[in-house]
Amino acid sequence: MTDSIDYGNLMHRAMRGLIQTVLTDVSRNGLPGAHHFFITFDTQNPEVQIADWLHARYPEEMTIVIQNWFENLEVTDKGFSITLNFGNSPEPLYIPFDAVQTFVDPSVEFGLRFETQDSDEDEEEDEDDDGPDDTPPEPEKPRGEAEVVSLDKWRKP
Repeated sequence: MTDSIDYGNLMHRAMRGLIQTVLTDVSRNGLPGAHHFFITFDTQNPEVQIADWLHARYPEEMTIVIQNWFENLEVTDKGFSITLNFGNSPEPLYIPFDAVQTFVDPSVEFGLRFETQDSDEDEEEDEDDDGPDDTPPEPEKPRGEAEVVSLDKWRKP
């Protein structure tokens, strides 16, 4: 038995449940009105399933846009799968809810951001000393209808 209530984890679970509910409704009924979503997720999460070329282009995180063209949106308790168009090339993706970092619907100025607590950050820096110090190049903007975007304009300072 614990000495305190873990409100942080309870809130994260509730917010991920909200995303699940919204995406389930969209999978059944389509996007209503002007609603659309920017979803940023951690591509390093072991359960994320994306094409190798997307993972190479976005080795840490990726933002997808669910707006004009998407297919096969299926939502489970653990995550969602969707097919998006990258430069006229449909690509299936699987994103577990645990990998989601931000969920934004700019049409109604709604957004969620999941904070992570990296208590092992110092240890990870020590492990990186053995590898090269080269910073990965800035990801190229994908061609076509799917677009990776910056969420900075919706973030509060």
